[in-house]
Amino acid sequence: MKFVDEATIEVAAGDGGNGCASFRHEKYKEFGGPDGGDGGRGGHVLAIADDSLNTLVDFRYTRRFEARRGEHGKGSDMFGVKGDDVVLKMPVGTIISDAETGEVLFELLQPGEQITIAKGGDGGFGNMHFKSSTNRAPRQKTPGWPGERRALKLELKVLADVGLLGMPNAGKSTLIAAISNARPKIADYPFTTLYPNLGVVRVGPEKSFVVADVPGLIEGASEGAGLGHQFLRHLQRTRLLLHLVDMAPFSEEVDPVHQVKAIAAELKKFDPKLYAKPRWLVLNKLDMVHAAERESRVKDIVKRLRYKGPVFEISALTREGCEGLIQKIYEHIAQVHRDAQPATEIDPRFQPG
Repeated sequence: MKFVDEATIEVAAGDGGNGCASFRHEKYKEFGGPDGGDGGRGGHVLAIADDSLNTLVDFRYTRRFEARRGEHGKGSDMFGVKGDDVVLKMPVGTIISDAETGEVLFELLQPGEQITIAKGGDGGFGNMHFKSSTNRAPRQKTPGWPGERRALKLELKVLADVGLLGMPNAGKSTLIAAISNARPKIADYPFTTLYPNLGVVRVGPEKSFVVADVPGLIEGASEGAGLGHQFLRHLQRTRLLLHLVDMAPFSEEVDPVHQVKAIAAELKKFDPKLYAKPRWLVLNKLDMVHAAERESRVKDIVKRLRYKGPVFEISALTREGCEGLIQKIYEHIAQVHRDAQPATEIDPRFQPG
């Protein structure tokens, strides 16, 4: 399925039904009194977060959603039936904004979360609503209120604990396939990944975290070069970034240090908050480096980067070093989660022990 993470739609809630002006007509009752019922409420337009969805593609082809209006009130004290609601299923992580002003209106962050994005109009009052001791034969009635109408922009930011960064062919897809249940396309040419992949990494019983792989970045990505700039937003909700570096034999034209600095610069241009997130250096494809050269090559890269954070040496293909990396990631995510949430609200995935 084609990955679509943006869409613009129009929603229209139902108008309320009109109130009714009616009087009771029964045999032997000369003054039956008012019996006009109120109109029914118009249908709402609702959005519900569905964790089985991972794309907004359904909203690319159907762009207008309209709920039914409420029925008009009737005589004999009969109120109008409310209009049917329209329920739109959206992926978890969808941001709903006003298409004209850009104001963020709603965010769907929890599976099953339901919100009203367009409220149906209230029904009008029938004349029985105006009956009183001084107004025994009211002829007043009111029309139904119009339902809300909105132009909305939908934007999907995937919810993941860890995000993978790196140049095309750095081995991100191979790594996420090795450590999680994701099965992305893997090939020996650049830009194999064309849309984000999510994978759940199982660390132990009831212990897991979610990792996201986005298309490879190149220099100029924040200004539109390559594919990665379209998906950088998916890394904004992560708690940790893993910067994968290809350690395979490189030439003078391909310097991993320059590549790391280029991607870091793109992150800073795109979003300073994203740049400030914890970012670990993961040196990949060590199986393609001669054992005698590994230590010197790692030291050279770290020294030229002046990097002070955690460094991991792995081979995603052979899984060498992957288990240690997984454990350190889980420990970090669990600690961040404990620091951010009250003790009574700790996610069971990140319980200590």
